[in-house]
Amino acid sequence: MSAPVLVLASGSRTRAAMLEQAGVSAILDKPLVDEDEVKAAGRAEGVPADAVAEALAELKAQRITRRHPGALVVGADQMLECEGRWFDKPADRAAARAQLLDLRGKTHRLVSCAVVVRDGERMWHKVDSARLTMRNFSESFLDDYLDRVGDEVLHSVGAYQLEGLGAQLFQRVEGDFFTILGLPLLPLLGFLRVHGVGKE
Repeated sequence: MSAPVLVLASGSRTRAAMLEQAGVSAILDKPLVDEDEVKAAGRAEGVPADAVAEALAELKAQRITRRHPGALVVGADQMLECEGRWFDKPADRAAARAQLLDLRGKTHRLVSCAVVVRDGERMWHKVDSARLTMRNFSESFLDDYLDRVGDEVLHSVGAYQLEGLGAQLFQRVEGDFFTILGLPLLPLLGFLRVHGVGKE
C-alpha cells in the first residue's frame, strides 16, 4: 500500500520546515479560522490555554479535511501564557516591543498542540508545554534586537525565534525544543510512522 497523503493545515513556515527537515513531505493548506473569536470565547468561559490550543488545532484540521479525502490532516496551534495573560502574534514592531517588555524578566509558558484528523475523524492529538524565562535585558538591547530581526518578530506568538537571535533574550529554557517552535514533533512523527508516513 502507498503511504497516505499528509496535509499540514497551517500557514506556518516554521512548522512546514520542521516536517521537511525531518524528511516528511506534506501538502500545505492554510485554513480560514477566526482564532480571535475562539480565544475570546475561551477567556470568557475560563478555559485553560491548553484546551484552547487543542480546540484551535482540531478546528484547523477539520476545516481542511473535507478538501483532502483519505489524507492525514495535521492541525496545530500554540498559546503563550504569562501571569494569567494570553499573548498573540504581534501586529507590528511596536506591538512586538511592548510584548517583549511585558515578558522581560518573567517566566512564561508556551503550549503547543497537534491534532490529526482523517475524513472528519480525530485520530490522535498531543499537547505539550515548555517554560521559558526571559532575562532582564535593557531597552537599548531590545531595540537593537528588533532592528536586526525585522519582520521575523511578527511570525511567532512570542515575538522571538529561539532558534536564532531570540536565544539572546533568555536566561533559562525548560522543555522540548520542537514544542517551543510550535509543534510536538517527535510524538507526531511516531504517530505518522505507525500510519505509513516515514519509515517504521
